[in-house]
Amino acid sequence: MAPADQSEQPQATSSHMMKTTKRGRPFLKDTLDLFATLIVSLHLTTHKQYFRTFPNSFSTDEAAQNLASLKFSQSNRGPDPRDKTRIVTTTTTTTFSMTRDMAKAMCQHFMDARLIENAADPGVNLFKDRGTYILTPKGLHVLERFISKNGISSDHLQPVFATQPICIKLLHLERRSIDDEIIVTQSVITALFRRFVGRQANYPPSLPVNQDTFQDYHERSKGVPLMDVTERGQPLLGGKSASVHKYCFAAVGALEWLCDFTSVVGREEAAEMAAQFVRFGLIVLVSDKRKNNDSAIIFTVRGSAPGGNSPVSQQGEFRCTAKAIYKITDEGRRVAQWDDPNAQQSPHSSTTNLHAERSSLESGTTSTSKSAANDGSAVSAADAKIHRRISMAEKLNVTYEAGEKKGTKESNTERLKNILEEPSYRSLFREFLKANFCEENLSFWLDVEDFKRKFSITSSAMAVAPAGRQGARATPGQAAMEKHHTSLIRTAFEIYNKYLAPSSQNELNIDHGLRLDLAGYLSEVMTGLNGKTFDGQVDAEHAGSFNATQLQVLIKLYARIQTHVFRLMATDSVPKFIKTQRFLDARQWIGESDTADNDVLFLTSPPAPPGLGAEETGGAYITVSAKGSEREHRNQHRVVPGPSNSS
Repeated sequence: MAPADQSEQPQATSSHMMKTTKRGRPFLKDTLDLFATLIVSLHLTTHKQYFRTFPNSFSTDEAAQNLASLKFSQSNRGPDPRDKTRIVTTTTTTTFSMTRDMAKAMCQHFMDARLIENAADPGVNLFKDRGTYILTPKGLHVLERFISKNGISSDHLQPVFATQPICIKLLHLERRSIDDEIIVTQSVITALFRRFVGRQANYPPSLPVNQDTFQDYHERSKGVPLMDVTERGQPLLGGKSASVHKYCFAAVGALEWLCDFTSVVGREEAAEMAAQFVRFGLIVLVSDKRKNNDSAIIFTVRGSAPGGNSPVSQQGEFRCTAKAIYKITDEGRRVAQWDDPNAQQSPHSSTTNLHAERSSLESGTTSTSKSAANDGSAVSAADAKIHRRISMAEKLNVTYEAGEKKGTKESNTERLKNILEEPSYRSLFREFLKANFCEENLSFWLDVEDFKRKFSITSSAMAVAPAGRQGARATPGQAAMEKHHTSLIRTAFEIYNKYLAPSSQNELNIDHGLRLDLAGYLSEVMTGLNGKTFDGQVDAEHAGSFNATQLQVLIKLYARIQTHVFRLMATDSVPKFIKTQRFLDARQWIGESDTADNDVLFLTSPPAPPGLGAEETGGAYITVSAKGSEREHRNQHRVVPGPSNSS
């Protein structure tokens, strides 16, 4: 596997092998980027297998053919340092080249990381030669973030996002840069465990066998499914009487949950994290009723034990067998904060610091039941704390109180920013505006925001057949960027015709001076292009005639109108919206599900940059899917609004 980076200049090329870990897998970031690049290049269609049809799927052959010659082009636009009026475009094309066997091995890594699954039999963990595959909710989460980050046109993927469950919150565990191993500290394990067990004990309700896939995934997302296990007594043999163990779960089910809702890249890594739960005294083995001749895989982790009364031991082991049952200990329930009325019922934050916060960097080791485990390394590192985070509701309360003292203008501006950042609030705000016949204000603001992001960074992925060199002058990257430029011009015209053209369907009510500035600029440009008097309408056929500088000026005009619309919503719509009952219900429902930096939330202290200390400091953070969160809130609100329905 050798990705090669190529800039706009043909001579600026480089080639390197993809880095792999000591376990033989690619680094996680490379795995996620390559997965998303592959999916963007594929055309997910309906496939048939075993007399069944699977929409939005792809075959083994399609994946292998695309990976054989996969190109990812990225364009960054910015002002020329020597001439601020000009736009400079820098294009980088990364080419992934691999054989069919390598492509299949890479797809196996995708399966191990729970990014794709066998459509006909999701329980099969082997990437087969003739198979049909679909994206998992975790895979859709990764894909959505990749598309948003790189400004990729994803119209062909919208049916997938609309019809399949998406992982709303994905927990990421930070890794060492040198070997891609998870950095284990007590604060990281605590954050992981709280996400693992959920806000409350997750005893799944009795649901019909053929329940909706969205509902099934929603129930699983609350935390690992728990059950009560009755241990038979043996009074005739002098043993103890029957007892009931509460808060139990199957070992294999725990591994599946960790693979589906966290950044672990396989069952081995999931088992090591579960072994850390054992080591930290959060879970304990209840029973393992396998037959004597059945083999067992036992994962063992070791590390230094903090002093004091901490329940942390120097060693923990986790049995990966179908019969193994574990339960959550008293210490685990305390850490989960199930019974603490002041804990805000959130697995994502804590008002108190962890006790015994001496952290250690450990590498878990694997062994079978008949072989010894090797010692993992234990290195002292800086203390890590779980910090309390300000919720979206608190943000709105604080800005409201500040607004009462300073005036409503600043307060409503901050409120609107928070509403636009949180998908659930944004969905309700759209419905409110629609009921008041001014939905076009929000639609325009969001469309321009997305358009500006795509203009600054545009990317594309494609699978290019390994045809012979026929002397084509334009490289695939340049051709892709030309296509993106045309698409951007077309989008700019669509925004104009939809919101700003005279008598348009969703015409905005904007300042007369802004409208004259926009009309004057378009009249000047369009008259120069076709020699005709501008009549207020623009055609998509002129997309190829617009250059990047003209497009930048148009974006600046759109941004001015966007600012005007923002102020209009903040002063006129927001004060009315925050008084509605649906908004008040949403504040209770959403609890702590908002995020910092729009869609990223650190659960532990952000780590220091590598190289500043003797060791890297571990951390955990959550990313949130905007599409999944918005859809989840809509579905929950249709049932019963309130905090009891939050996930």
